[in-house]
Amino acid sequence: MKRANKMDNIQLFLFIAATTAIIIFSWFVSIRQGRHHAFYRFFSFESIALMAILDYKYWFLNPFSVTQIISWILLFACIPVAIIGFVLLVSRGKSKGVVEFEDTSKLVTTGMYKYIRHPLYCSLLLLGFGVFLKKIETIQIIAVIINTVALYFTARAEEREMIKKFGDQYKEYMKKTKMFIPYLF
Repeated sequence: MKRANKMDNIQLFLFIAATTAIIIFSWFVSIRQGRHHAFYRFFSFESIALMAILDYKYWFLNPFSVTQIISWILLFACIPVAIIGFVLLVSRGKSKGVVEFEDTSKLVTTGMYKYIRHPLYCSLLLLGFGVFLKKIETIQIIAVIINTVALYFTARAEEREMIKKFGDQYKEYMKKTKMFIPYLF
């Protein structure tokens, strides 16, 4: 009998491929530019990849169960948050380009950024919880906790980077906005 949450060969291959892609993305987008928040973000990406790869067989089972409906709402909600956050960062942040979208020369405080400082990490939280709800077991609980904690530490590390870059302007911005959820947190 196959044990739950044990990876088969295809899942192991997918996880290794995902990990390789995450490392390459982290290097080219953040680490080589000295933006070390990517270290924490790596664990967020890894936990989401792990949950998705372990649970892909369960994504369409019981489609009208409460957890599946909430899962799909969160999964679809993460898409516009990510797209809008990315577009604002590139266009209004005067970044050096799509690949170097994090390297902005101007602090973005409009649109979604007027309410939360980290829309892209908010989208990863939504994605993580959406994937988590597909199949709730011990490994998924651990992974969603790792995702949440990793994103918190990612955001804190990035905020230290932004304070170095934008100084008091960023400190004032922090006082007016929440980290991930408008008006709450």
